[in-house]
Amino acid sequence: MYRKLFGDGRHVGLNISYEIQNEPNGIAEAFIIGQNFIADDSVTLILGDNIFYGKLDYLYNALDKHNNGATIFAYRVNDPERYGIVEFDENGKAISIEEKPTDPKSEYAIPGLYVYDNQVVEISKNLKPSERGELDITDVNKVYLEKNKLDVVKIGRGVAWLDTGTPEALLQASNFFGVIEDRQGLKVACIEEIAYLKGFITTEELKKLIDTYPNSTYKNYLLKLLNE
Repeated sequence: MYRKLFGDGRHVGLNISYEIQNEPNGIAEAFIIGQNFIADDSVTLILGDNIFYGKLDYLYNALDKHNNGATIFAYRVNDPERYGIVEFDENGKAISIEEKPTDPKSEYAIPGLYVYDNQVVEISKNLKPSERGELDITDVNKVYLEKNKLDVVKIGRGVAWLDTGTPEALLQASNFFGVIEDRQGLKVACIEEIAYLKGFITTEELKKLIDTYPNSTYKNYLLKLLNE
């Protein structure tokens, strides 16, 4: 479905590659499946059902300074027992990580956004499957924590993190962005608009792209962008 939607990304100035996880063997298997793509580089992983709305300074800062170890993020939630939870000491240093604890040690959940150095590939290869038979991303983070190479950055106010992994959560996200788009008259994360404004594609390329779309409010939005 993603390949059908985005292709190789050339139409929006991107270069998109695909690998398939044939069985649900855990998130950490992504680094094993994608090791040829990662090669000797660092790597960022984002879960497909996670949405981050607002300024992304926390991510950009992590990418700019990142060359050793791992950086993950922490977001305050009302229902920490539903998530992987990170515990901090009095100095704000992460000291433990628990997956969906019955008695959470903090209110800070770990969103599905991770930045790792190249060691993550070998770490993932050496993981033992969890009780569910999966290679858990939490176990990857624990390895970095034990090596004292895990940086946990708290995401503050002004950023909405939405985990749309259930039908109810997906509906909430739809309502959330529906209100924002209706009030502002602007699309959230319109990939063609971003590519155009960032200079990834030219005006002529955007025109040709719009011509391939059926009549819709989405097409009308892009035509308005073109005429501004």
